[in-house]
Amino acid sequence: MILVDGITLLCNDLQVDPQDIVMLVVSWHMKAATMCEFSKQEFIGGLQSLGIDSLDKFRERISFMRAELKDEQKFREIYNFAFAWAKEKGQKSLALDTAIGMWQLLFAEKQWPLVDHWCQFLQAKHNKAISRDTWSQLLEFARTVDPALSNYDAEGAWPYLIDEFVEYLTENGIVQNR
Repeated sequence: MILVDGITLLCNDLQVDPQDIVMLVVSWHMKAATMCEFSKQEFIGGLQSLGIDSLDKFRERISFMRAELKDEQKFREIYNFAFAWAKEKGQKSLALDTAIGMWQLLFAEKQWPLVDHWCQFLQAKHNKAISRDTWSQLLEFARTVDPALSNYDAEGAWPYLIDEFVEYLTENGIVQNR
C-alpha cells in the first residue's frame, strides 16, 4: 500500500500539491478505492492504463489529466467516483465536512456560482452526512438549473435537500422570487 506519506512523496516528485484536484483525477485513473491510499494493484494498473513508465512521463501526463476535467462526461465520472473514494470505509454516506471540501474542489473547476451558498446552507440547516442520491443529483442540478433558478421546477424529482436549498436561496434574498 502507498499511504499518505507515500502519496505526499509522489506529489513532491510530480511537483503537484497533494490537495490539487489533479490528484483526484490520478486516483480515478488508478480506480483507487479510498482517499489517500493506493494498493500496489491500483497504482501499477493506473500507470499502465495511462502509459506511464517513468516519473518524467507521469509529469507529462499531469496536464492531460487536468484537461480531462473540462470534458463533461469525464467530469461526471470523476465527480461520481469522488463520492465512494472520499467516504469513510464502511459508511454509506459521505461526512458533511468531507463532502463540502470535495464540492469546493470540484465546483471550483466547474465554476458553479452557488457552491458557497450550498455549503453554507448545509452547515446551517442540514449538518448531517450526504447521501449518494444527493451527491449525484447536485451535479445534475448545477448542470441544468441556471444560477438565478429561472428554470427550476419545484415539481421536479429533486431530493428534498435541493428543494430546501432553493427555498433557502429565496428566503435569504440570494435569488429573487421565481
